[in-house]
Amino acid sequence: MNHSANISHEAVLRARVALLGSEVLPLRQRVAAYRLLAQVSPPAYLPLLAEALWEYDPHEFAHRPEIKLALRAESVAAARRMHAVEPGWAWLLVTSLVHYEEQLALMGRTTEAGAAAEEAARLRAEFGPTAGR
Repeated sequence: MNHSANISHEAVLRARVALLGSEVLPLRQRVAAYRLLAQVSPPAYLPLLAEALWEYDPHEFAHRPEIKLALRAESVAAARRMHAVEPGWAWLLVTSLVHYEEQLALMGRTTEAGAAAEEAARLRAEFGPTAGR
């Protein structure tokens, strides 16, 4: 069954219209729109979702590092999905992993940070310089 079957066409339309003015749309609302639209059209919106999730202002969640970590983990998940469909998006996964690693390190979770760094390094070695643009 297609996951988009349960998504309201009206909600999809509202999200697309909201993104037309994305220069002024707050990041939180862009992320919400990308989350919805990534279910309908993954190749078009997963990269935008992954990037938007790591763009959150570092000060916005300074007092809630677990939220920041969850956003970075969601970015990695979106980038993994995109990379699985199209390996040319390795750079997106590498960048998401780097942001995730940084947050893990800031939280003192060095073992997990090391694993993320190792995965990013493997991707760079496998896909070359464009994997870490």
